[in-house]
Amino acid sequence: MTCLIVVVDIHLIATMHCELLCASYHSMFYSIVTLIYSFKRFIIYKLPIYRMAVKGSGVDYMYLDLSVMDFQMSKHTVNSSKGALGRTLTQLYSRYTMKLANMYPAACGFMSNCIVMCMISAGVLMFDQSQGFWLTHSVPHFPPFPERNYSFPSTGKYYGQTLHCITYNYTQFPQISWQLAYLNPRMYNCSVPMAFRPDVAVMAQICDGKIPAIKNRRSLQNSQVQKLFIFRLMVLHSNLLVESWLHQAHRLPSNCSLPRHVMNIDRVCLPGPQMFKSYEDHSKWCVSYAFKDQWTCLGDLNRDSGQAGRGGGLICSQNSVIYKAFHQAMAGYKHC
Repeated sequence: MTCLIVVVDIHLIATMHCELLCASYHSMFYSIVTLIYSFKRFIIYKLPIYRMAVKGSGVDYMYLDLSVMDFQMSKHTVNSSKGALGRTLTQLYSRYTMKLANMYPAACGFMSNCIVMCMISAGVLMFDQSQGFWLTHSVPHFPPFPERNYSFPSTGKYYGQTLHCITYNYTQFPQISWQLAYLNPRMYNCSVPMAFRPDVAVMAQICDGKIPAIKNRRSLQNSQVQKLFIFRLMVLHSNLLVESWLHQAHRLPSNCSLPRHVMNIDRVCLPGPQMFKSYEDHSKWCVSYAFKDQWTCLGDLNRDSGQAGRGGGLICSQNSVIYKAFHQAMAGYKHC
C-alpha cells in the first residue's frame, strides 16, 4: 500500500510507503545533541505577530530543508493540516482514530499492529516497527492530545517559534529513549505497547513515571546512517550567537569570561525581509560565530539561569545549508 506524503512543504511531492516520518521531503548548553543533516527533516520558523513595520497573522511561517536551500515563505499557515507540520502530526491523529475504530487489535501483541506515541513538554516522538519521527519545538501547549484534531494553540501565535522534525529508523529509537532519560522531559501523553518494551525499555520506564539511570554518552544515527552525539558546550569548540526568550527576569547577558564566548542575538531578519526583535521571538537556537565552524543548534530551553534545573537540550548540525540560513537570519547581537 502506498500513499502521498508531502516531502517538502512548498512544491515537491513524492509517493512513499505509508510509514511514520516527517511529512516533508540541563539549561541552555547543559546537554546537547548534534546531528548531521538528513533529507527527511524540516525546520519551520513561525513568524511573530509583530514584526518591524508590519503586523502579521501569527500563523505565517518560513520553511527550510535541503531541497529549498534557504528559508522560504510557506503558502500554508502553521494551523493548517496541509503544511509540513500539519501533515506530520496528522499521522498521530489519524492513527489514534484508527485505533478507536478497532483497526488495531486491543492487545497489540505484534509490533506490526502497533505504534509508540510519546508527547512531551517540547516535542513528539512517534514510531512503528519500521521508522518514525522526533519533532522538537518551542511552542507552549503543543500539540493537542491525540483524541483531538490537529490545531495550533493561541499561546504559540503571538511570538516567533521554531519547530524541527527528523525521521529515524526504528533501530535508533532505543538510543533516543536514553536521550529522553538524560533530558528528563515532562510527559503529558505516552503509550508504549508491550510488543515494543523489550527494545525501548527506557522510554517505557519514563512513560510509567519512573526515572531510569542516566548514561553519560550515547550515539544515534538518523535514517541516513549519520551520527548524533551528546556532549557539552565546550566540545563544539566555537563561540556562539544565541537566540533565546528575552522576557525572563533571570536571562543571562552575553558572556566572554569563558574560553568560549556566548553572545545574545537581539534582532532577526528572515528572507522577505521579515525582521523582528528578539523580544518578539520565543524560539531557541544558536549558530557558531565563526563561519568555518558551521554549527547550528535548535532546542527547547532558554539561556536563563532560572532554567538550570529544567530538563531539555538542543539538536545541532554542522551543515552548510542550515548554518547559512540561520547565520544570515542573525541581524544583530549584544557584544560582551
